[in-house]
Amino acid sequence: MLKEVKNKLGNPDDLISETMDNGYTKMEFCFFPGMCDINQVKNGILVPFSYRFDPDEFRRMLRADLAFIHADKPDEWASMLLKGCALLEYEGEVFAFGAVRRMQTKPDPTEVEASLQGPQSAYTEDLDLNLNLVRTVYNSTTLSVEWHQKDNIASQSRIMILYDREKANRDTVKEVRTQLDKVGKNLILGAGQLAKLMSHNRHRLFPVILLTERPDRTVMHLNKGKIVVMLDGSRFALLMPVRFFDFLSAMDDYYEPFWMSRFLIVLRYISMLLTLTLPALYISIVSYNPEVFRVQLAFSIDGSRAAVPYPSFIEVLIMLFMIEALIEASIRLPRFVGSTAATVGGLILGQAAQQAGLVSSIMIIVTSVVAISNFVIPNSTFSYFIRIIKYVFVAVSIFSGLIGVVVTLFMLIVYLCNMRSFGEPYFALFMNAKKHAGKDQTKPQKAG
Repeated sequence: MLKEVKNKLGNPDDLISETMDNGYTKMEFCFFPGMCDINQVKNGILVPFSYRFDPDEFRRMLRADLAFIHADKPDEWASMLLKGCALLEYEGEVFAFGAVRRMQTKPDPTEVEASLQGPQSAYTEDLDLNLNLVRTVYNSTTLSVEWHQKDNIASQSRIMILYDREKANRDTVKEVRTQLDKVGKNLILGAGQLAKLMSHNRHRLFPVILLTERPDRTVMHLNKGKIVVMLDGSRFALLMPVRFFDFLSAMDDYYEPFWMSRFLIVLRYISMLLTLTLPALYISIVSYNPEVFRVQLAFSIDGSRAAVPYPSFIEVLIMLFMIEALIEASIRLPRFVGSTAATVGGLILGQAAQQAGLVSSIMIIVTSVVAISNFVIPNSTFSYFIRIIKYVFVAVSIFSGLIGVVVTLFMLIVYLCNMRSFGEPYFALFMNAKKHAGKDQTKPQKAG
């Protein structure tokens, strides 16, 4: 067994492989100390074989203990070792002992999706602990858990599918399994990469899979009949199918009073519209349609741009580039200096650009409103898409003015109405979780 394993793995230096002799019999034994819990290996194998050895008791332990798995296929030995198992050969039989080293034993605090009133626990990179967090809250007999692990996946990562079998659409579940089968030999490093591979249309303008780090959001979507995919080694879960409105929903909407939550929801939609259209509206009104404003405001804007030597769209592109660079810098810099550097950089650059006559004071206000409004969007992935789409509106406004902005907004709404997320309408106000649950559809549906 040891020779076969060493040939398969290339005889790595971190593999511990020994032929143990306790005076009565011999046993071949190997494991990766970095992948296995040393205490479990010691108490489960070494102590019974070396210090409290009884042939009949040891054989009974190998065949009756649930921690030992009979491994009679040599092709699987290497993969078992890499998953954190210890292999032993005793009396011509090979057994795998599950002794996976757990790096985390408690939930992480929320870092991406903060909530003032809700739970503060988030997922970890341990898939078993994540499943425990979900089952603790969604303690239902109808919760189905499927392990999806294919040999053709290069990383051999464990993937788990969760859904409520009484509420989930059967065709959607099949479509999720199909998309996971299409992942192929890609090396999966995180949930974001898995979402990208499952959303096979890479040119889509909006995401069709929602990533979350919160167990309470996961449970809420399970109760709505949606499907959850979790990946071992990632602290984010994938939710599908989703709607456009799910990305603008925060968990505080369910914990705050009714009118407060509705006010925050309206605030998010207004902020999204401002992020999308405000730079384009500035270009349109300044260059094409100044009659939209009152005469006093139009003269005020024109006076602030008197020292600017180039058209309004150059001014907008300069400021948008500056704010995008500051946002990216705040993300990449260390946490302790990132926010300070972005704030100081924004103040200094904005004031210096305005005093040098490169941009107008009105443009400084527009840029600040756009940046702040983008941060109001609760889902970071969705906010990235909104940041990109606003440049489409800017490009149209350069050539078509206010009419082009209105037509582009209408085309965007039509595009959203035509989108599908794993067969479900993307722009629907709500999804009927019970309409198709428990029965198959006559026609297969394609992923959005």
